[in-house]
Amino acid sequence: MTLLDIAEVAEQSGLAPSAIRFYEKRGLVTSAGRNGLRRTFRPDVLARLALVSCARRAGFTIAEITRFLQATPRDTDLRARLARKADEVDADIARLTRMREGLRHAATCTHEPLVECPDFKRTLDDPAVRAAQACKARSA
Repeated sequence: MTLLDIAEVAEQSGLAPSAIRFYEKRGLVTSAGRNGLRRTFRPDVLARLALVSCARRAGFTIAEITRFLQATPRDTDLRARLARKADEVDADIARLTRMREGLRHAATCTHEPLVECPDFKRTLDDPAVRAAQACKARSA
């Protein structure tokens, strides 16, 4: 089996060697040993690092990622937390999509100032917030 040294893993994963060492220390990845002074890894570490990086960008903590990587189908508490986290990610996607559309509109808008453009403001309107406000107003 061909092993990758930490420099190769860093280059292919886009992570700094210090991040890889940190993830190893936290148990998120495991080295296969050493070649001289350099850590070596099996090639499948790249997929694990891609998962860790994606989860970090999605807002997962190191502790959450660690739990997820150790989870079994019988871990019902973790499954419930994952479902809640998926809902949070959906909300983030919706928010970022609205922001993207607002930015695209602002890039071509002639309204002064741009942020006061009614079309721009509409793109940033959160339907969930609007629905909650309407519900609250009805119950008051």
